[in-house]
Amino acid sequence: MLMPSIFGENLFDDFFDDFPFYNDKDTKKLEKKLYGHHAKNLMKTDIKETDTDYELEMDLPGFKKDEVKVALEDGYLTISAAKGLDQDEQEKKTGKYIRKERYAGACERTFYVGEEVTKADIKGEFKHGILKLTIPKKEEKPVVEEKYIAIEG
Repeated sequence: MLMPSIFGENLFDDFFDDFPFYNDKDTKKLEKKLYGHHAKNLMKTDIKETDTDYELEMDLPGFKKDEVKVALEDGYLTISAAKGLDQDEQEKKTGKYIRKERYAGACERTFYVGEEVTKADIKGEFKHGILKLTIPKKEEKPVVEEKYIAIEG
C-alpha cells in the first residue's frame, strides 16, 4: 500500500515490485546491515538543559556497552552503535536461519556541543540499554570587537 511520506513510508517502495527484471536483493541486504527503515526507531534521544549542563539520554535497546562508541571531534559529539555485522560467517559454522526477527547493523547520530567542550568534561554511563551523557555548559568566548582608528587625509 502506498502511503504519504509523512507516515514514514516512501511512496515508491512498491513501485519496482511489478518489474520482473528489477533485482533489489543487494539493496535489501544493505538496508538490513544498516537497519534500513528501522533506523528511525533506534537511538531515540532526550536532551535536558539544567543550570550547569546538558543531560543526554539515548535509547540503545539490544546493544552492549562495548558495542557503543562515543567520540568528540571538532566540537561534534558522535554516538555510534554496531552489532552482529559478522553474522554471515557465524551462519556458515552454526547453520542457516529459517526465520530471523532480530537483525544486525550499525547506526550513528551526531550533535554539535561546541569546540570549548573537551573529552574530559563529558561524563557517561550505559545501563539497561540507555546511554546517559552529561555535557557541561561552557561559556563561549566573547567576540572581540575590533576598533579602528579613523585616518584623515
